[in-house]
Amino acid sequence: MCVADCRQFFRQVQTSPARVLVVDYDGTIAPFHADRHRAKPYPQVSELLRCIMSCCGTRLVVVSGRAAREVPPLLGLFPAPEIWGTHGIEKVDCLGRYEEGPVSEAALAILAEAESQLESAGVGEHLEVKLAGVALHWRGLKPAAVSKIRTKAYRILKPLAASPEIVLAEFEEGIEIRLASANKGNALRDLLSQLQDCVPIAYLGDDDTDEEAFQVLNGRGLSVLVGSKPRFTLAQIWLKTPGQLLTFLTQWIQACGAGQ
Repeated sequence: MCVADCRQFFRQVQTSPARVLVVDYDGTIAPFHADRHRAKPYPQVSELLRCIMSCCGTRLVVVSGRAAREVPPLLGLFPAPEIWGTHGIEKVDCLGRYEEGPVSEAALAILAEAESQLESAGVGEHLEVKLAGVALHWRGLKPAAVSKIRTKAYRILKPLAASPEIVLAEFEEGIEIRLASANKGNALRDLLSQLQDCVPIAYLGDDDTDEEAFQVLNGRGLSVLVGSKPRFTLAQIWLKTPGQLLTFLTQWIQACGAGQ
């Protein structure tokens, strides 16, 4: 639990003039929803994040496998924090300025072929097409339907993922083919290069795509697994949702003096 395990980290938060908090979206600050367009944050989370961003001298970054511009309407924060979409390869800063990483023509052709073949296989209604990836969601479907869709997906996508530029990976209730350079570890590495070593930073995430970021951060900041159940992870601590997550965010506010 963060009360004991985070004591030293929050002392750094308390004494530093600048802080950085990076939080994954789905499964971390927002529960999963069968309709991904209705996945809103846990109660109180948006208000706590608003306080952290506006009153705590904290650079807040929300990272997601979703497209960057899909997150702010769900998050409900105005002004919005920085958003890293598609695992960090596209970014919208706090002023709304958009930038994206390079995607080669060869990689785009592979992703377009993946989309086309999945559409032809009859699973188009479950697709999410992004800048550097194509995701197939099966959340909310019955087990027999999941098995059928998953089999189709691997049959189509595995040959396309032979390129070193491309990765194929399952996530919570789905599978995605995407650009290999679109990963949260790379995005966090870029962020750390902009920071002085004395700036405290924490990263909160819930699934395998966050493990790359945990690995990058360990030895430099606080890596936090968030979820209802513990699992094998590179994260330093585990917070159970939603209670311990809310406690952590509240402690952040108290450490920087905004809660006094």
